[in-house]
Amino acid sequence: MKRYLFSAFCVLTVYFILLGPFTRTMEQKPYIEKLGLIPNPRLLSALFPDYQELLAASIIGKVILYYGSLAERLDQPGKVIYAADYPAMSRSIHAALRLDPYNMDGYYFGQSILAWDARQYVLATKLLEYGMQYRTWDWQLPFFAGFNYAYFLHDKEKAAEMYMRAGDLSGEPLFQKLAGRYLQEAGDTRMAIDYLGTLAKNARNPALRQTLQVRISAFEAVLAIEQARDRFMHEHGNLPANIADLVEAGYLEDTPIDPYGGEFYFDENHRVLTTSKFAFAAPRVPSDDDSSESPE
Repeated sequence: MKRYLFSAFCVLTVYFILLGPFTRTMEQKPYIEKLGLIPNPRLLSALFPDYQELLAASIIGKVILYYGSLAERLDQPGKVIYAADYPAMSRSIHAALRLDPYNMDGYYFGQSILAWDARQYVLATKLLEYGMQYRTWDWQLPFFAGFNYAYFLHDKEKAAEMYMRAGDLSGEPLFQKLAGRYLQEAGDTRMAIDYLGTLAKNARNPALRQTLQVRISAFEAVLAIEQARDRFMHEHGNLPANIADLVEAGYLEDTPIDPYGGEFYFDENHRVLTTSKFAFAAPRVPSDDDSSESPE
C-alpha cells in the first residue's frame, strides 16, 4: 500500500511540474482553443481505480464546456467562430468512455458532434456498438447506430437490425417500423430532421441541445429548398438552374438562410448543399480511413 501511494505521489508530482509551463502556454491562447491534453486512461485507471466514473465525467464535462463556448457564438453576429479541434475532442471522449463505458453523455456528445461535424461516421458507430456491450438495456444506442447506418453509411440491412434492437429494448413499435418507413418512403432530409428532433428532445446538456437545434434549422431550410425544387420540376418539366430561380418563380419567398453562415446551392446532381457543410469552419480532420481509434 505504501509503495502504491509513493508511486502515485511521484507520478502526480511530475505531472504538476510539467503542468506549469503547459498551463502558462495555454493561458496565452484564446479561451476557445483551450481543450488541453488528456492523460492516458490506462494510467488514470491504475492510479485512481475507485474514481474512474468521476474522472470520465470530468473529461466529458471539459469537452462539452469547450464545444459549448463555440456553439454560443452561433447566436452572436459578428463573433469569430474558431475551428473546433475535432481530433482532440474525439480522443478525449474515447478516453473518458474507456474509463467509464456507462457514461451516456459521452455517447451523446460523440453522436451529436463527432458523427456530424467531424464526419467520423464509422468511428462514431463503433463507439455506439462499444457502449451496447455495457448499456445493454439502453434503446438509444442502437437507435443512434441505426440512423448512422441508414443515413451516413447507406447500409440498410444493418440499419434495420439496429432499429429492431431499439424496438425490442424500448417496447416501442415505432422503432421497428423506422427502417421500412424511412428507408423506403421518406427522403434523407426528412429522416435527418426527425432523427435530430429525437436527439434534441432527449439531450440533457443545454449546449448540445442548442447545437442540435441549429442543425435542425439548417436541415429544415434544405427541406424547403428540396420541396420547392420538386414542385418546380413537376410544373415546368425541368429542374431550376439555381436557388435564385425558385425565389424568382415564387416557389420560395426568399433564399433560406444557413445558420452556420454558409450559402445553399445545387450540386451537379441538383442535391441541396451548403458551403458551410453544416459545421463550424475547420481544417481537414482525419477521416475513418486515417484512424482506427476505438475505445476497445
